[in-house]
Formats: sequence, structure tokens, C-alpha cells
Amino acid sequence: MEGKTSPVLLAVAGAILVGQTFTGLAPAGPWASESFSRGVLGLAGFVCLYLAWFSMTFGRLGVAPTMNLWKSPQTSWLNVVIFGLACLVATRLIVHVDSNNFFPVPSGLVLSLIGTLAIMNGLYVWAVSKGPLLEEE
Repeated sequence: MEGKTSPVLLAVAGAILVGQTFTGLAPAGPWASESFSRGVLGLAGFVCLYLAWFSMTFGRLGVAPTMNLWKSPQTSWLNVVIFGLACLVATRLIVHVDSNNFFPVPSGLVLSLIGTLAIMNGLYVWAVSKGPLLEEE
């Protein structure tokens, strides 16, 4: 039961923390900047969302999606790369199309970081499972 509760609580906390970045409801904090506080809370929310995703995907709490955790790395690496590319397209849309400034200013930076890391992870898994780094046994 606890294994199922932890990812859900992390996901709810992450959604709330990320959601608050779209509001002006953050304390000024010791740095006397509400926008910096919103950013710190939003990044903490992204960490919670990532931990929840990792726990739901791999069945345990962790941060590094190592190859031994993947069920079928030979086929699922492409999904990771596509997700990374979608993040980069979303970055482009947020940075260049968001004329109403609905998204916080660093949204593009955070999304491009997530996208780039996902692409790098997917390409590494491809290289090890099907590409030039494959070790024949």
C-alpha cells in the first residue's frame, strides 16, 4: 500500500508546487523576491513530479533510470527521444508564441533542460541496446 501512496503524494505535491508558479501567491522569502520564491517552489515541484514518475515507472524510488531498470530498452528508447523532442517543440512555442506571458519567464529554460536530458538518455540507451556500444555475447 505504501508503494502506491508515495508516488501519488509526490505527484500531488509536485502539481501544486508547479501550479503555484502561475499565480502571484508566493512569499518574498529571505531574498525579498516573490518571483524567485515561485521559481524555487516550481523547481521543487518538478523534482517531486520526476520522483513520482520514476517510482510509478520503475516500481521504486530513485533518480537515475539505469538500463537494468528498463523492461524493453530496445524499443522504448524511441519513446524517450520523442518525449524529449516534444519538450523542445513546447519550449519553442512557449518562448516565441506566448504573447500573453501566461508562462513564467524561465519555463522555456526548464523545458529545454528536460527535453535535452531526455534525448541524451534515450540516445544512450539506443547506443547501448542497439547501436555502436552494443556488446555481443
